[in-house]
Amino acid sequence: MHTHDHHPHTHDEIPATARFDRAFAIGIALNTGFVLVEWVYGVLANSLALIADASHNLGDVLGLLLAWGAAALARRRPSAHFTYGLRGSTILAALANAALLLVITGGIAWEAILRFRNPASIDASVVAWVAALGIAINTGTALLFMAGRKQDLNLRGAYLHMAADAAVSLGVVVAALVTLATGWAWFDPAISLVIVAVIVVGTWGLLRDAVRLALHAVPEGVDPVEVRRLLEAQPGVQEVHDLHIWGMSTTETALTAHLVMPGGHPGDDFIAGLSHRIEHEFSIAHATLQVEIGSASQRCALAPDHVV
Repeated sequence: MHTHDHHPHTHDEIPATARFDRAFAIGIALNTGFVLVEWVYGVLANSLALIADASHNLGDVLGLLLAWGAAALARRRPSAHFTYGLRGSTILAALANAALLLVITGGIAWEAILRFRNPASIDASVVAWVAALGIAINTGTALLFMAGRKQDLNLRGAYLHMAADAAVSLGVVVAALVTLATGWAWFDPAISLVIVAVIVVGTWGLLRDAVRLALHAVPEGVDPVEVRRLLEAQPGVQEVHDLHIWGMSTTETALTAHLVMPGGHPGDDFIAGLSHRIEHEFSIAHATLQVEIGSASQRCALAPDHVV
């Protein structure tokens, strides 16, 4: 006989991203205003570096909107057709954010290469002042998400992008000052390519983690070998199979496993206690454990590890 037990825990707690709704609103408002300022002055000053930074900031604004929207969707209750709710939308938002940034950087890189062929003079003093404003705005926005960067992939993406933006704006200031002192017209597109490299490096990790979650990989920070070892070490457990660990969202991890216990079902207290240990030691709050007797006549079809 197969029995199916689930650790009773609540999903009504406020998700990590819900506590950052105000941070999202402030960050989006500040960066939207700055994008407009930076783009206008980038055109007036004829600075590709400033326009490149504005384009990047626009991508971050859209990324913040995606992350915020996904966080709101993730709080919706499960339905008959979406039995996990819409928690997976946070993973899709992280993927879309990373893809958007890579597309934007491709356009910036192409324009920078064209500028090397036809260097243009820039108003370096205007560029320096606008970029300095960007350092302040991006640093302030990054600080809004710093506390949540270890809890959620989208919050980490927001923090890393804003922190990278501050560094990029600093690079634009340096480029403007160097151009002002030397008159090197080629230095502006050169810094634009450096900005592109910084964005790609920062985005690559986000894209990799988002793709892994989308493919139901074991989330970072969870060691599946240690999880299996814990399950196998429980009294009465002869075998563990059909063990799966995946991210339901960028913050929530789920687990399913079959426990072969020839002595019979150990009772609800055993399942509840084991689920509590799994949550405490591995931050897996959604554990579903199925107990099997393991009789030869009723061998589980999912017992081999390669069977899904």
